[in-house]
Amino acid sequence: MPRDEQRRGAAYGLLAYGVWGAFPLYFAALKPAGAWEILSHRILWTLLLCVLVLLVRRDLRWATQLWQRPRLGLGVTAAAGLIALNWVVYVYAVISGRTTDAALGYFLNPIVTVFLGVLVLRERLRPLQWVAVGIGAAAGLYLSVEAGSVPVVALTLAFSFGLYGLVRKVISVDALAGFASETLLLAPIGIAYLIWCELGTATGVMTNGSVGLYALLMFGGPLTAIPLVLFAFGARRIPYSTVGLLQYIGPTIQLVLAVFAFGEPFQGPRVAGFVLIWTALALYAADGVWRNRKLVR
Repeated sequence: MPRDEQRRGAAYGLLAYGVWGAFPLYFAALKPAGAWEILSHRILWTLLLCVLVLLVRRDLRWATQLWQRPRLGLGVTAAAGLIALNWVVYVYAVISGRTTDAALGYFLNPIVTVFLGVLVLRERLRPLQWVAVGIGAAAGLYLSVEAGSVPVVALTLAFSFGLYGLVRKVISVDALAGFASETLLLAPIGIAYLIWCELGTATGVMTNGSVGLYALLMFGGPLTAIPLVLFAFGARRIPYSTVGLLQYIGPTIQLVLAVFAFGEPFQGPRVAGFVLIWTALALYAADGVWRNRKLVR
C-alpha cells in the first residue's frame, strides 16, 4: 500500500474515532429527550439513510436474504439486539452524568474482544496478550471493589459491543446491508415507542420539544453512518495494528469530555484503575505493533 494511501487511511480513521469520541456532546444536547426516545429516533433515521444509499446502489438483495436464510436472519436479529442495547446504555450513561463509565466500557472493549476470541473462536494468544488480558481483568475487579458495586454500565457496553463484533464476524453479510437489516428489524419497535410517546403519553419531542431539538434527533442518522463509512475506508488502507491503536482515541476523548466538559469526578482510586487499564492496552497495542513489524520483515 503506497504511503499516501496509508496517510489518507489514517486520516479517515482519526476522523471516525474523533466523531465517535465527540458523541457525548451530541447526546447531552438532546435533553430532555430520554434514552429510549433517542434510541428510537436514531434507529429510524439511520434506517432511512441506509435504505436510501442502498437504493442508489440498486442493492436490495439484502432484504430477501433474511427470509431465505433463517440462520442469517437469526444472526442479524442477535446483532440488532446487541447494538440496540449498546446504544441505549451509552445514551443513558451520557444523559445521566456517567460518561466516565461509558469511556471505561470502551477502554475495556478491546480486552473483552480478545477474551471472546479465545473463548468462542478458540484463538490463541501470545504471552504479552495474556498479560494484557490479565491486567485488564484485574483493573475491572479493582474498580468494582473500589466502587462497592459491579460497574454495570461499563461492562454492559464492553460486552454488548464485543459480542456484536463477534456476531458480525461469523455471519456473512455486507457491512452496510447488515447494518440496514439490523435497523430494519428494530424499526417497528422504535416507531411503536415514538407513537406511544407522542399519542399515548404526550411526552414526545414532537409534542413538547423545539424544532431545533427534532432536527438534532434527525441528524442522528447521518451522525451514525458517517463515522462507519470513514472507518470502512480507513481500515482498508492501514495496517490492522494501526486500527488497534486508533480505537483508543474515542474513549480518550470521551473521558476528557466527562472530566472537563461535564465536570464528572475523576480522582483517587478511579484514576489508579484507569492507569491499570491503560497499561493493559499499551501492552496489547505494543504486541500488535511488534507482531506487524515482524511479519513485514
